[in-house]
Amino acid sequence: PAQEAEEPPPGSPALPTEEPPPPPPGEGAAAAPGRQRNPQGSGRGRRAPREGGGSAARRPRVTVDSSKAKTSLEALKISLRQLRWREFPLGRRLPCDIYWHGVSFHDNDIFSGQVNKFPGMTEMVRKVTLSRAVRTMQDLFPLEYNFYPRSWILPEELPLFVAEVRMMKDSDPSWKPTFIVKPDGGCQGDGIYLIKDPSDIRLTGSIQSRPAVVQEYICKPLLVDKLKFDIRLYVLLKSLEPLEIYIAKDGLSRFCTEPYQEPSLKNLQQVFMHLTNYSLNIHSGNFIHSDSASTGSKRTFSSILCRLSSRGADVKKLWSDIISLVIKTIIALTPELKVYYQADIPAGKPGPTCFQILGFDILLMKNLKPMLLEVNANPSMRIEHEQELSPGVFENVPSPVDEEVKVAVIRDTLRLVDPQKKKRQAMKLLAVTYCEAGSLCLLMKVMGLIHERESMNGCFVCYRCQTLEHTAEAAEELLDASPAERGGNGAATSPEATRSPEAALPSLCLKQVFPKYAKQFTYLRLVDRVAALFIRFLGVKGTTKLGPTGFRTFIRNCKLSNSSFSMASVDILYIDITRRWNSVGVDHRESGMCLQAFIEAFFCLAQKKYKSLPLHEQVTSLVDFCECQLAALDEKRTVCGRG
Repeated sequence: PAQEAEEPPPGSPALPTEEPPPPPPGEGAAAAPGRQRNPQGSGRGRRAPREGGGSAARRPRVTVDSSKAKTSLEALKISLRQLRWREFPLGRRLPCDIYWHGVSFHDNDIFSGQVNKFPGMTEMVRKVTLSRAVRTMQDLFPLEYNFYPRSWILPEELPLFVAEVRMMKDSDPSWKPTFIVKPDGGCQGDGIYLIKDPSDIRLTGSIQSRPAVVQEYICKPLLVDKLKFDIRLYVLLKSLEPLEIYIAKDGLSRFCTEPYQEPSLKNLQQVFMHLTNYSLNIHSGNFIHSDSASTGSKRTFSSILCRLSSRGADVKKLWSDIISLVIKTIIALTPELKVYYQADIPAGKPGPTCFQILGFDILLMKNLKPMLLEVNANPSMRIEHEQELSPGVFENVPSPVDEEVKVAVIRDTLRLVDPQKKKRQAMKLLAVTYCEAGSLCLLMKVMGLIHERESMNGCFVCYRCQTLEHTAEAAEELLDASPAERGGNGAATSPEATRSPEAALPSLCLKQVFPKYAKQFTYLRLVDRVAALFIRFLGVKGTTKLGPTGFRTFIRNCKLSNSSFSMASVDILYIDITRRWNSVGVDHRESGMCLQAFIEAFFCLAQKKYKSLPLHEQVTSLVDFCECQLAALDEKRTVCGRG
């Protein structure tokens, strides 16, 4: 991330528009029924150009099912118009290339294409689950994960919370903390409140049925115009395996509507002072709707960065810290996401691929250190707001700030996942590969661009234009055309015809940060390796929990039992940990050991085997040992299979 300093921060002049990819073969002209004599007199056959043609006429349009898009629909429609893609707002009987869901992966039954949600993401970013995932990483790498406030899960950790706060107050009498209580699964500020003492927690019946997280409140945030604000950054998780992460170069800054004061018993209840949620502050009489990106109660993040830069703040380091925070958070979430993914889309079975836009809510401290508040699986993509015309009468009014940021994020996400991109790249390779006729046809066959129709006479059919071509003729036409004229099927095309919709679009607003910076963070992916062991021994496809037989097989195959740790001890460890995790409200739809319980058991085994090392070294050593044992076992099975 230190290299980020060499790249323009948000708010800088836009990067030069990237050169659009050349058009796919077959987009410049269509084949005529017969060969025509070349008017230039060369004697070569040329196909007549398609009327009104050009690449736009021939380019197969990407299809998008937007029937479940919900609140993101308007921004999605604008993005699709800019891309010239085909939208199906009521769904489609035939499969679409992309399915855009408003809530979750399971909005539709999908067996192909791409869907903009990962299975399990909604569950993973709930406040309790996120806190558990980050805490696991804090146990292993406390310094690297100090961007998340100290947290306790209610009601199970209430006694621990009370005891730790009492102990800290005894050791430092001057410490006067404030805590914030957030209901699990809550959104838009619902149910959030501040307390000064553990005894102030509202122990109602709902706390049992609706768990919560209590966190140390950040009392010294960065202020702008004397107001507290947070940052909503949009992050694209493009792929889980291999991991691919993009961050939007701009985001939104949401402001409180009352001047900030440090929490006291007098102002704890003033939500417009302490809570930055847009859905709360919009009801304040002080909320300012503005068409400007740098004023009002909702602004672009780039406008804040420009203001900080003018004051001499190190904006490049701030961006580097934010990138680091995002990557580390995604690394904490991926182990369990992989468990959900293999359950919904088992390897070897037909299913869609996934991508997802996440909303990261980040608070800047006074010293410009970014702190993670929460992650949203379904960040609002609305580009309008309600305006009260008269008492009780509202209308939707466009929000230029929202549209500027959100449309770019959706449009460029679609550009990155464009299913036609790989085909166009393959065709580009074909268009610039010149060789003799036989080699060209062999290349085309290998790439899957044409399929043999009549092997006896050497005729092939192009899957794009569905016209029969003779091997020698196709090669001759490609070799005859000048470099500027070469189109997809050897047809000459004009420069205007080769221009794609990409050429009219601005440069991408999404910046890749992983695997670009993978080297700096690979060592943190330790729990990923533990999850791979867990998934290996799940046994039954479509499950997310490990049974007792699977756990015993794991111990046996990795040779972890010995005279001091018998298989009876293994069973006791499995029962104790599984029972405890099942009692804290983890998914009861299926019995067995969940991933978090397996991680606890794995840590316990590591501490038994490598007693004198720090925890992260203990876990690393045990993972290495298990992987070595399993590799030897796999090799032995391979040899036996050959025999």
